[in-house]
Formats: sequence, structure tokens, C-alpha cells
Amino acid sequence: MKKATAGIHHITAIVGDPQENVDFYTSVLGLRLIKKTVNFDDPGTYHLYFGNEGGQPGTIMTFFPWAGAPRGRIGAGQVGVTTFVVPQYALNFWEKRLLKFNVSVKRETRFGEEFLQFEDPHGLHLEIVAREEGPKSEWEFDSVTPDVAIKGFGGAGLLTAAPYKTADLLENVMGMEKVGQEENYLRFRSHGDLGNVIDIQLKASPRGEMGAGTVHHIAFRAKDFDDHKEWQKHVAENGYFPTDVKDRDYFHAIYFREHGGLLFEIATDPPGFTRDEPFEALGKNLKLPKWLETYRSRIEDVLTPITVRGIQGS
Repeated sequence: MKKATAGIHHITAIVGDPQENVDFYTSVLGLRLIKKTVNFDDPGTYHLYFGNEGGQPGTIMTFFPWAGAPRGRIGAGQVGVTTFVVPQYALNFWEKRLLKFNVSVKRETRFGEEFLQFEDPHGLHLEIVAREEGPKSEWEFDSVTPDVAIKGFGGAGLLTAAPYKTADLLENVMGMEKVGQEENYLRFRSHGDLGNVIDIQLKASPRGEMGAGTVHHIAFRAKDFDDHKEWQKHVAENGYFPTDVKDRDYFHAIYFREHGGLLFEIATDPPGFTRDEPFEALGKNLKLPKWLETYRSRIEDVLTPITVRGIQGS
């Protein structure tokens, strides 16, 4: 069975205070809060989703925020850096904007591309690259207009305890194309136009430890539910151990641990985020799966109120 993912569906990270998380990704990075729900395995904790105007696959950054959570350590078995992509010629805008919010920025060149590298308030490693491919985001916040707005993911950099085994997985199981090696990195590309570049760092890193400021898992795209079932079978036939299909309300998911220690997910493009609230209201109200509605009042009492707001400098 020949399979090829279109690229990244979403990336999920662990962070600290939820209001700080909302402030940074909306007021600084200009993303839309598209879903406010809870961690289905820990309903006393938010699960927050940010993305473009509709939260299309390839744009979705999600978070489990725990106020006071101990800082993790980024290392082998994790996504080392999450890459956002912006339109061509927008890097100078973003460098100025980040500095305006007192976010330290440095520039790095990799595979002939220039990246702005920085951290979010809880230590998560992020970067921005400018590329022509991929549709512009139609979401506007403050001075972040479609001409400069984050379109979605440019890709991710993986830290792995077994880089060549991870590379084999990307190429021969996930169907990505190996496009080159440059010093310490291998690069792979998918056929999609967002979330389509994965760089594997070849240099060894200490083993990562989960906590605030680390990525929990990276999810790749399945086009529909039938394709998802095929992926589950395909992954198993190639020596990995995918979970049963999990219904996450906005997509179906399977998970497996790859040989370098990273937790991979494969998630369906449908049904999307308008299944339980209209496009205009995305992210405004706390949405719960049906089986948790009975406990709504109890859950709302536990969760810290959050709001999308402009912050100083915006």
C-alpha cells in the first residue's frame, strides 16, 4: 500500500498560564482562537486551538495549559522547533513586531532559507519563515493583515534518538520526499502547501522531558475517515503499533510512538471546527463533548476564565 500524507495536521504543546498562552498566540502572533475546549483525558484543563480563520488542517497549533506547570526540557523524542510560514517579504514585519513585544529574535539560515527564531512565554521554541506557497490567512488582528499574517505551519524540526530510523519512517511510511542534507539536518517535504517541510536534526540531543515549553505530539493529515483507516493498517504493517481510532470531536486520531521517541498522530481533515459552533463564533464559548456536558458547571468552576484581548504593544 503506497501512502503519502499531505503534511502536518496540527502540533500540540504543553504550556503554563492559559491567559498568557492566549495573549501571545492571538495578540502577538495574530492567530485566531478557534476552539476553547478541554483535555478529554483531564477535563479540568483547557485544550486550546489556534489557527487561521477557520482552523484548516496545516494551521492548527493546540495547547494543554497548566498554570504553574514545571518547565520541561526540549530534547530527543520531541519536536525541537515549530515553524510558522508567512508570505514572501514579511520577515522584517515580524522581526519588528516581535521586538516591539520584547521577544528576543535571532536569524538562522537553513537550506537556503532565512528563519526568525524566538520563544513563547513558556519556553516553546518557534520560528517563522517566508514562502510563496500556501494560501494567505484571512484572519486580521491589530496590524496583522493578510499580507503579513501567519498562513499556518511551514513545518517542524524533529529531535530524535534515532535520526535515520525517523528518516526512514518519514520517507517510506509517511510518503514524504527526501530533498536534501545540509550539515546537521535532513530535510523532507510532503505534497501539501502548508506544514510540508520536516527537518531532522542529526546531532544527538539529551533526552527530552515533558513539561511546560515542550511539544507533546505532532499530527499528520489523513484526508478522510476511510483514508484514516488505511493509515492505521499501513502503519501497523510497517512495524509500528497504532492505537484504536479516537474520536476527538473535530477529527479522528490514531497515535503511535516512532523509533526515535516522538509521539506521532495521524488525524483526519474532517469534520472540522464548525461542527459545534458557527464560523463567526469560533473560539468564543467553552465547547464540551457530549459525554462531558453533564459536568459542565463543575468544569467551568475549575477552569480559569480566559479572554482574547489586545495587550500592551499591540
